[in-house]
Amino acid sequence: MILKNSRENIENAAKEIIAGNIVAFPTETVYGLGADGLNPTAVAKIFEAKQRPTFNPLILHIASRDQLKELVSIESDKVYKLINHFWPGPLTLVLPKKKIVPDIVTAGNPTVAVRMPQHPIARALIEACGKPIAAPSANQFGFLSPTTAAHVEKQLGEKVNIILDGGKSDVGVESTIIEVTNDKVWLLRHGGVSLEQLREVCDSIEVKEIGRDKPNAPGQLFQHYAPKIPMKFVSEKSVKELDGKKVGGLFFKENTTNINFTHVKFLSESGDMREAAANLFFHLHKLEVMDLDLILVEPVEEKGLGIAIMDRLVKATNRYR
Repeated sequence: MILKNSRENIENAAKEIIAGNIVAFPTETVYGLGADGLNPTAVAKIFEAKQRPTFNPLILHIASRDQLKELVSIESDKVYKLINHFWPGPLTLVLPKKKIVPDIVTAGNPTVAVRMPQHPIARALIEACGKPIAAPSANQFGFLSPTTAAHVEKQLGEKVNIILDGGKSDVGVESTIIEVTNDKVWLLRHGGVSLEQLREVCDSIEVKEIGRDKPNAPGQLFQHYAPKIPMKFVSEKSVKELDGKKVGGLFFKENTTNINFTHVKFLSESGDMREAAANLFFHLHKLEVMDLDLILVEPVEEKGLGIAIMDRLVKATNRYR
């Protein structure tokens, strides 16, 4: 059930979470599927509803720094530099966890991913619960991330009793994830905060090669974020395979081909990368339901938020290799 934003609806959603149930709610990145992050049984319901493998850890969402100190050990001043600059916002930190954090949240890892969202509904919900909320994206595992309440309802349907409606997500791609260990800072997932922005605050950040068999943060798998119809990058080979097919196109700001698409979407006709990120999943959801045989997508420049966009596109197309 999609509920409008109101104090009463937020409080009712918080009661559901406190009772050990799951709720979908908006954040500035994408919509999340939340449960009491300190209740292992409740967290298990997230994995069941999403059909998410339990080796893939979750992010704990908090509303205050006091909650952060309850959950993790902070061993580096770089943590404070980063959160002073980017929190609340689309940045997740992976830090050594304390015993209070259930193993199901971390997939047995000694670290836990934590974020303080900026969205007012998310913050109000966490505060009303009085507990950290464990929440991945509110979708079927491996498929398109939701950036509206309707996207959540389309994918999860009756598996979620309450979906709080906060409009379209502003950022439109998941949070950037970094790990801080022994005063070293590693980037694990590109997202709503660009690597360039991070390096303005902490210049020693390195991109970590991901161990995909046992990830210690979300978004590290080879295949992810995919529509339910085949999707490929525009290439000489993919264009040759179009005969008789109904094809949708997804381009940055203009159609750079001479293909006669059935439907075409543009991430940002003005060439704005922030607008492009906000529209990525939004447009893919639209193309997914347009009775197409194939979606062809144009690569974007891997600079700033373009790196996060390409990360999602590559992982989505990997499903259909």
